[in-house]
Amino acid sequence: MIPDLLQQLKLKKIPLLGFTFMVIAILTILWYQFTRKSTPTTDIPARIYFADNISSAHEALIKRFNETYRGEIEVIPVNLPFSKFSTNERKELLARSLRSKSDLIDVFAVDLIWVPRFAKWCEPLDIHIGMQGQQDILPYALESCYYAGRLVALPLYLDVGMMYFRKDILQNLPEYPQLLSKLKESISWEEFIQLKQDHFSNTEDFYLFAAKSYEGLICSFTELLVAQNDSLFNKNSIQLNTPEARKALQLLVDLVNKYHLSPSLVVNFDEYQSYLYALEKDAVFLRGWPGFLRHYRKVVPDSTKFEFFDIAALPHFAGFRPVSVFGGWNLMISKYSNHKRASLTFIQFALQPESQEILFSAGGYIPVNQQVYQDSTFIRAHPELHYYQELLQRGIHRPYRPDYTRISDIISYYVHKSIKNEIGVEEALSRATASIASDRFILK
Repeated sequence: MIPDLLQQLKLKKIPLLGFTFMVIAILTILWYQFTRKSTPTTDIPARIYFADNISSAHEALIKRFNETYRGEIEVIPVNLPFSKFSTNERKELLARSLRSKSDLIDVFAVDLIWVPRFAKWCEPLDIHIGMQGQQDILPYALESCYYAGRLVALPLYLDVGMMYFRKDILQNLPEYPQLLSKLKESISWEEFIQLKQDHFSNTEDFYLFAAKSYEGLICSFTELLVAQNDSLFNKNSIQLNTPEARKALQLLVDLVNKYHLSPSLVVNFDEYQSYLYALEKDAVFLRGWPGFLRHYRKVVPDSTKFEFFDIAALPHFAGFRPVSVFGGWNLMISKYSNHKRASLTFIQFALQPESQEILFSAGGYIPVNQQVYQDSTFIRAHPELHYYQELLQRGIHRPYRPDYTRISDIISYYVHKSIKNEIGVEEALSRATASIASDRFILK
């Protein structure tokens, strides 16, 4: 079994370092499986295995749950950290485990856009949770939890695309008060480019974004497209050969190759690598997600610069509305779990206001329980939540389709090649459209 699995992963052309970490993760999970098989399922407490990026906030949540349910249920974390696994590698690990019908994972976290793909391997939750149990959840967080009319997941937290900036650098500009107001509301791309040319012409580390061929790049492309009142799909057909799609991709290409707002190295960056580079090189602006300033303090080598960052909205095209892609992670229960009821108890616990507040306080994970936003004491202690609420009002979901991940892989591959100046914008969009129509897969 293990040699076959490793051979399949090699055929996927996963980079050596990533492959090594995947091997370690697989062996760890198999060890969990072995130890579980040696323990009767009737043992008390019921042990449920929870696969996610286990941050310090997750650890605090799990500790609180295990203390509350001591002697009844014990949650054991299976850590798949962002610092070692890309989202695509996490998706592959989970899919391979579930495809084998193994009971080694009980609860697992999925990028909200993966829900249609993983629905066939999960326990439907609407048979356990009625509408009453869903009423406290933010509606736009719950939207991603349904597939084919069934509730198949519950949200753990939300993300929304946003921008960080170094206030210590910008405060030196004479027009900083006016600039700050524009940044908070959303500066236009045209003004953003002019700002670079006027004051930061000697640096290419002006704006960092993740331009690796993966889902993070699709988020940036989707935001630029939807902001122009366009979308990736017209009913069931892909539409990339449009003026809006060309304008969106051309900007991403020009940020690197024409205006030099971003270094060419961004084509190698996912969010984590982008964060590290921004800290090392003192980048002025950085596209990211809300958890950066809290969650990564204990992950990055040097967090002393974190105090210099402030948050802002992403830029927008002049004459169009600012938008931000929704991100976030949902929880699902494996249909092969031997502890479904205990697993549901853990998920419901994670959605309680107190648990959601722990996740935000310790990790910056945006709460999905509406009661948190009505807790005046908590809001006073965390006033930035008001701003996140404003950004959430501009949130957009990516296309919600079972074949989305295949389509996303194809588009990100050609968008990435265009940013690298290997192919032109027109050719990238045309070839992506043809690949999608042919049902081909992109092997990265």
